Amino acid sequence: MSNTEKKQLIILGAGPGGYAAAFRAADLGIKVTLIGEEQNPGGVCLYRGCIPSKALLHVSKMKQDAEGFGKMGLGFKSPKIDLKQINSWKTGIVEKLTGGLGELAKAHKIEYLQGKAKFLSEKEIEFTDSDGKTESLHFDNLILATGSTPISLPKVEMDGKNIISSKEALNMEKIPDSLLVIGGGYIGLELGSVYAHLGSKVSIAEMWDGFLPGADRDLVEVFTAANPDLFEATHFNTTVESATTKSGKVMVLMKNSEGKQEKTFEQVLLAIGRKPNSEILQLEKAGIDVEDKGFVKVNEKQQTHIKHIYAIGDLVGEPMLAHKATKQGRIAAEVISGDAGAAYDARAIPAVVFTNPEIAWCGLTETEAKNADKKVKVAKFPWSASGRALTMGLDKGLTKLIIDPKTGRILGGGAAGKDVSSLIPEIVLAIEMGATAEDLSLTIHPHPTLSETVMEAAEMFLGSPTHLFRQK
Repeated sequence: MSNTEKKQLIILGAGPGGYAAAFRAADLGIKVTLIGEEQNPGGVCLYRGCIPSKALLHVSKMKQDAEGFGKMGLGFKSPKIDLKQINSWKTGIVEKLTGGLGELAKAHKIEYLQGKAKFLSEKEIEFTDSDGKTESLHFDNLILATGSTPISLPKVEMDGKNIISSKEALNMEKIPDSLLVIGGGYIGLELGSVYAHLGSKVSIAEMWDGFLPGADRDLVEVFTAANPDLFEATHFNTTVESATTKSGKVMVLMKNSEGKQEKTFEQVLLAIGRKPNSEILQLEKAGIDVEDKGFVKVNEKQQTHIKHIYAIGDLVGEPMLAHKATKQGRIAAEVISGDAGAAYDARAIPAVVFTNPEIAWCGLTETEAKNADKKVKVAKFPWSASGRALTMGLDKGLTKLIIDPKTGRILGGGAAGKDVSSLIPEIVLAIEMGATAEDLSLTIHPHPTLSETVMEAAEMFLGSPTHLFRQK
């Protein structure tokens, strides 16, 4: 590889944002060089995040569902947990998907380089391959898609064995007898659920007063009602002061309104969020400034103030979600190709917590509306009135819509229950299309399905739901 050849487009980072940008750019006739740290594209999401975590969540959901079939007349013996086989199955999925992405990159005639890179100037990067060989590469355009990394805590030093991050948790080398999860957000709740279902006594410490800070409480309550005994203990409004490993155990000092207390766990999982991988790039050498939390500022075309350098995904701010990165990557590629109309202008980005039951929301939340003193109408349809939900043993679910009371337009929505990740896109589409509650009500939904709960939530707003009596 020549260090004098100028690349038409370099993409740093081969996760869902990076490889989506690469494939779109290649389809538009751009010669692409994609740089990733693994043998094939996929990034953290496929190798150490979204995909392996969902595989483990599916295993734990199967076990939980089997345990609940007794009330339907189906009895099962307690399943035998084969950790080696679970890991083998999970790894096979990751290898199949990442290998497929490698083949797609070849089919698109994309130059894929395994290694890392950092800036030398606004037109040049230093690339270090997987063998440690270093050389400089010049470029016309560049997309930053380097993602994020777990946030650490002072006096809680991750050693990868006793005090771990999500990366080690997903490797699942053992099922600890006791596990403390620090953080009750997406990652903490998902991985905490997995380990609890597979046999760990899981405790959760969260500095806020409940799970999933920012999510509407009625949605979170569906999860807690369905899992009253899932966790050994929950410590809300609690901070972790320190964690120290002694004789193979972790001594944790926690603080809340009652004072400080010390507890011992076999393992501690730190899951308090992620931070952008901006420090490793030497952005200052390209003249790119970062904001206080390390995020890179971009415009609606994903351009930094250096117009031929773009940034997408976790690097540019919340929400740190793979599907947001994918969309932004495709937009950046289209802008580089010369599409003057390409711009990132999403009205709603769906968020999903893949617990059992799942929790999902999009657009304006009820909490946000209250905090902003914005007048909205909240229409809720309980799954206890859904025939399909009851046939599946799902009487604790909920679907809700956040609606403009004057125009009837859908501003937001959410759902909690089994597989609501497949329901939330309809609400996202309604927001994007400027649809009203009447539009959803007039759309014929198949019966009996869970999708009807979206239609009936809209009918609740209009005052005439089919399967609930609403007092006039």
